[in-house]
Amino acid sequence: MAKNSNNSNKASVPEAKGALNRFKFEVANELGVPLSDGYNGDLTSRQAGSVGGFMVKKMIEAQEKQMASK
Repeated sequence: MAKNSNNSNKASVPEAKGALNRFKFEVANELGVPLSDGYNGDLTSRQAGSVGGFMVKKMIEAQEKQMASK
């Protein structure tokens, strides 16, 4: 497999990595997904995808609210 030069696991703003990680655990908790600090290979694709998908949904909603208030 060819190496992708755009690693999607790296934050665009490295200073935001901690906040994004806390956000991930907050969303997982809201959804009842048993996310642990470390190995999470026992999660189903559905569980892992629901966390990422809900994170994106919440970020888009926050951006829309910010744009609407300007």
